[in-house]
Amino acid sequence: MSRVVLVTGASGGIGRALCKRFLDDGDTVLALDRDAAGVQQLADEFGAQRLEALAADVSDPLAMADAVARGVAARGPVDVAVANAGGALGTTLAHTDAASWRRDVDLNLNGTYNTIETVRTAMIERRRGVMVLIGSVNGLSALGHPAYSAAKAGLVSYTKALAMELGPHGIRANIVCPGTVKTPAWRARVEQHPAIFEQLSKWYPLGDVAEPADIADAVHFLASPQARVITGVALPVDAGLMAGNRLMANELTLDPF
Repeated sequence: MSRVVLVTGASGGIGRALCKRFLDDGDTVLALDRDAAGVQQLADEFGAQRLEALAADVSDPLAMADAVARGVAARGPVDVAVANAGGALGTTLAHTDAASWRRDVDLNLNGTYNTIETVRTAMIERRRGVMVLIGSVNGLSALGHPAYSAAKAGLVSYTKALAMELGPHGIRANIVCPGTVKTPAWRARVEQHPAIFEQLSKWYPLGDVAEPADIADAVHFLASPQARVITGVALPVDAGLMAGNRLMANELTLDPF
């Protein structure tokens, strides 16, 4: 299987794992990130023969359209689009202002829309394509970062709209919702609190949190022919976090498990 796969937020922890997973499967990757040096490093690391480094900010629709057009001209039309770019500013409502709210929504919700728009028309014309959006368990429950969470919740609805409207054109759309993932973005918190992952693990039924490769594997499956009739799905990849609150259940039942 050899496809052209667009990955946004490519130079981050999950993005890097996504690029590697698809490259390992023989695909060509259009690696896009606003960090030009970061995506160039990916090309140097993985080989420019099958990875095209593209620099653009997903919140800028014109820059996105231009970057993806350059990638398509160099490598061919996009078969799989993975809208992975995202990030969070305000941790609570008290620490959220109008500017940080707009930035979180623009990056996570509008940026994903801009990404999908770069491939939607061509996929319709070709009558095939796969879209995998990267959401978050924050979009499924209140877990802090309210603006980020609102944007991720919006992506769940947007994914369903894509699946419903584009399905007749042979296009599938799903969203993966990670829980805590051990990415470099956590480095500062780990330096301040070395036991942070051990503290968080008590909330996860599996007693662990995800690695970037776990997210990449889930995305790869949803993009594969094995998932050919799966569309419109929000898939938590979260070590069981969304299954239920085990600590509260223990207290309610007075019967720890």
